[in-house]
Amino acid sequence: MSNANTVGSQLVQLIKAGKSLEAIRDLYDDAVVSVEAMEGPNGRQAEGKEAILGKNTWWMDNHEVHRADVLGPFPHGDDRFALYLDYDVTSKADNKRQAMREVGIYTVAGGKVVREEFYYGV
Repeated sequence: MSNANTVGSQLVQLIKAGKSLEAIRDLYDDAVVSVEAMEGPNGRQAEGKEAILGKNTWWMDNHEVHRADVLGPFPHGDDRFALYLDYDVTSKADNKRQAMREVGIYTVAGGKVVREEFYYGV
């Protein structure tokens, strides 16, 4: 099993168990970079594990998750993998319920995620 597939499989297991913050703490490099497809409250890019933990905590605090499905990993060589994420959420700010679909592309080095990029479906 490739390095990327091992890390990807661990990430999927933790996300499915509702442990996404634990996944970041355990599987992400301290200098990890996260890039969103759209502008968020703190911009499109977050750098460092603490910033990504903060971004994810903000998201969880501001959304009610009714369903979260993840498929993958889909490895690409030894250093990258993709996940398909499918959510049913309600924004607490406007009480609007919506489906969210995205593909995450992850880069792995030294057994840790060093970069994640998200692409959104409409």
